[in-house]
Amino acid sequence: MSYQCVATSRAGFIQQLAVGYVTNGYYFYVTGVIPSNKPVAKADCKILAAYDIAVSKWTRARRKRAGQANVQYLRHGRFYVIIATHGVHAFFAAEAKRVRDIRRTPILFMGYSIGCRREHGGGEYHASVRINRDTMHELKHKLVGNATQADWCNLYRAFQTLPFEPYAPVRNQLRGLLRAVNRARAIAGLELLPRTTLRLQRSPVRPFEAEGSEKLPVRFSPADATEPGD
Repeated sequence: MSYQCVATSRAGFIQQLAVGYVTNGYYFYVTGVIPSNKPVAKADCKILAAYDIAVSKWTRARRKRAGQANVQYLRHGRFYVIIATHGVHAFFAAEAKRVRDIRRTPILFMGYSIGCRREHGGGEYHASVRINRDTMHELKHKLVGNATQADWCNLYRAFQTLPFEPYAPVRNQLRGLLRAVNRARAIAGLELLPRTTLRLQRSPVRPFEAEGSEKLPVRFSPADATEPGD
């Protein structure tokens, strides 16, 4: 059967992980990188087979009613995540030493931190996508450090081309970064950057489609999961 697991962009990977999975109760995960000498399609099929992931939504519903966990697999490039809901599943026994809870330990991926937090004052958990601490520190060092050296147009362009989707926590981080840059410019008597400097509207993407192309599913067959010498 076809199972969509190969995100064709960084934005698509983040969206599918946070909005498609974490928001729906997938909290327990392992991450990994497929070695450069291994075919990624073969690795995909082996993982799908090992944890019986490529099943229908009806099978997932039956498993949930029976107290079993559901598992999803997502990859971008050679980086992958296997992520599961509460319940009984072979995944937890096989990966016992590696499993993390996204509510406690965020996933770090290409400058992002994907976690899960309660709303202010308690309540339900919700996905949280933000720029990770180290990347944010580097951005602040670079942009604030150049706030009085770079001209207005170059600073504006630098903000406009930041490669981060403006999820709510990201928007807050970018607003703080813009304020810091403008404080430095104000002290130097330079023209400030306007609020429109920031890209604050997120455009949803199709995670598994290359732009202008057909869908790219993994065509999974149990026979694909094995090869001589495995």
